[in-house]
Order: sequence, then C-alpha cells, then structure tokens
Amino acid sequence: MRQVRSRDGTTIAYDQLGEGPPVILVDGAFCSRSFGPMPKLAPLLARSFTVFMYDRRGRGDSGDTAPYAVEREIDDLDALIREAGGSAFVYAMSSGAALALEAAASRLNITKLALYEPPFMVGNPAHVPPADHQAQLVRLVAEGRRGDAVKFYMKDIIGMPGWLVTVFRILPMWSKLKAVARSLPYDSAVMGDFSLPAKRAAILTIPTLVLCGEKTMAVLRAAAQRLSEVVPGARLRTLPGQTHNVAAAALAPVLKEFFAP
Repeated sequence: MRQVRSRDGTTIAYDQLGEGPPVILVDGAFCSRSFGPMPKLAPLLARSFTVFMYDRRGRGDSGDTAPYAVEREIDDLDALIREAGGSAFVYAMSSGAALALEAAASRLNITKLALYEPPFMVGNPAHVPPADHQAQLVRLVAEGRRGDAVKFYMKDIIGMPGWLVTVFRILPMWSKLKAVARSLPYDSAVMGDFSLPAKRAAILTIPTLVLCGEKTMAVLRAAAQRLSEVVPGARLRTLPGQTHNVAAAALAPVLKEFFAP
C-alpha cells in the first residue's frame, strides 16, 4: 500500500502495479481496493500499463476530512494524477464514472477517459431516487444505522427489489457493504439529482469511451447512449452478455485497445 496526500490533507491509499502508461481506476459505491471489480481488473491491465487502484476517501485505508464536498474527491483524483507523473488515463464505473466525468470537465489532466455505466436517469425511468436521498443517508449514517443505510441505498436509490436486498443481508459480503456505508452519502452527492450533466459533458475535449453491458438495465443503457451523444467525439461500446457487474475478462481487452498509445 502507498499513500498520497490530497489538497485538504486527507491521506489517500492506493496500490500501484505494472509498468507502462498510467491508468487510474475509480470505483463506484461500496467498492474499494480490496472489494469489488477493480482487484480483478487491475492485474489484467497491469500487463500493459502502470495501474493505480485507490480507496476513495472515507473507505478502506484512506482517510476522511469533514465536511465532504465532491470537489474534494476531484482533488483526490488530481493528487493521484500528479503521483502518476502529471497525466493519466482514467477508467471509472457507476457513480465513480459520474465523478470522473466531472473531474474531466474540471480540466484535470486526464488524457483518455473510459466510463462504464454512470447511473444517470434519462427519459422516463421506472424508478427515480427520492429527492432527499443524500439527507436521508447522512441521517442514517450519523445515527450509526449502517445496515439501514446500505438497505436504503440499494432499495430506494438504486431501485433493487426488496427481496434481493433481503438476500444480500444474509450473504457474507453484507458486513463488507456495511463497512463502507459511511461513504454512501458521498456517492449520493456525486450523483445529485441523477440527471445527466449534458452541459458539463459537452465541454470535454479528450478521447472518451462510454461502455455498457448488453444485459444491463435499460435505464443504464439509455444513459450510456445519451452520454455518448453529448460528449464530443465519444464512442459507445456495448459489451456482449455483460451486466452492471461487468466481468474483468470481458472489459480488460476493450480498455487495453482504447488506452493503447
């Protein structure tokens, strides 16, 4: 484990592996260097790139500093880019993709950007998160109700069926989900009202690849399609047979091709 200090003094933990042009991986909600899709993806990319896999603030081995602001998370990513040599490719997924999109719009030195299924709401989605979703998460976390915060994020924000949330509660991973519950308000803040930030996306000037799975939810496919239309020059690629829980073996070759010099 390595560490870098963000602008506000918060310590950000990261792993570095491989050799080649730098690629920074940005997780979505619940995930970290030790849990989620990135630990499987990183070794595959490390055959061709120097991979930076980090714990977003408030989770894993990274620190945290109140009050939270999305801008502070952008500072964290900027600190990693500087650690990588001053510029980097970025791959991000889910709410992490929304964060990376805003970071690129904020003119961080991201030279290529790949985004997997940022969960923006476009058209007429079947499920819309409550308008006060962030406030409710902040309250649940403040009251120490981490399990309830996880349940609220899954059921009321993501729109997961209640029976599936019940299944998750009896699985061994439930304890890992609760362990990062205090960072859920951060993902909630990143997403805001879940609308696609078309004006911000339209100012991007870097090569951008928008990805989605063939078998993912319709709302995520629609968001990927729309995002690829508003980012100038962006390409859309649909991965056959994949869902939001994309397989590293299916994703890595696509990223290697896109990030190739």
